[in-house]
Amino acid sequence: MTIDKKVTPYKDSTLNKKEQVEKMFDTISENYDGLNRVISFGTDIKWRKKVLATIIEHQPESILDIATGTGDLAIKFAEKTSAKKIVGLDLSEGMLSVARKKVANTVLNDNVEFIKGDSEALPFKDNIFDAITVSFGIRNFENLEKGLSEILRVLKPNGLFIILETSVPTKFPFKQGYQFHSKIVLPLIGKLFSKDKVAYSYLSESASLFPYGEKLNNILRKIGFINVMDKPQTFGVATIYTATK
Repeated sequence: MTIDKKVTPYKDSTLNKKEQVEKMFDTISENYDGLNRVISFGTDIKWRKKVLATIIEHQPESILDIATGTGDLAIKFAEKTSAKKIVGLDLSEGMLSVARKKVANTVLNDNVEFIKGDSEALPFKDNIFDAITVSFGIRNFENLEKGLSEILRVLKPNGLFIILETSVPTKFPFKQGYQFHSKIVLPLIGKLFSKDKVAYSYLSESASLFPYGEKLNNILRKIGFINVMDKPQTFGVATIYTATK
């Protein structure tokens, strides 16, 4: 499955989706963390803590955090787990530069590596990570099935795969509140505080059209993942998916 190519940050651009996403995140990287806290009312921190708790329980020795962004989750893995190898991978050099600054001159600098890379062509051998995570990045894949197949390839047998992604509440009044927040509030905040005036409109639109719940579960199963489960968070505005190989 390829997500609708029309859902791209820059409607009139000749760049493909992957290139547009890279450009967008390079542009908004400096204020991305702060805006995320405002837009999600801080709940994104709580969701990431749940992902972290699941990873800790799994006790992986090697972890790959795809679409690592400014590195918050990868850094938490370095702080809270005993993993010997932690890699944060992202398309955006701008986001990665922020991530590297967070660990520079700290003891974590030797524990986590941030590298520029493409989730649909991962620069790793087969079966080398005990756990792989993607937080709020999977909907930016240009070809979802290709990206998921790459993740399955580099995940060890019995390895754990976790996705944290936005989803759409189905019950009143949360569905209506979500629509107001995503269509009105989120783009407005982006226009007021971001260097890139269209970025947060794209993030809202891509979230609303991305397959979630059982639809994403079925895509994961089709690719070859097993033990697929989804756990809606905060009335369904986000979902944590777990799967194994």
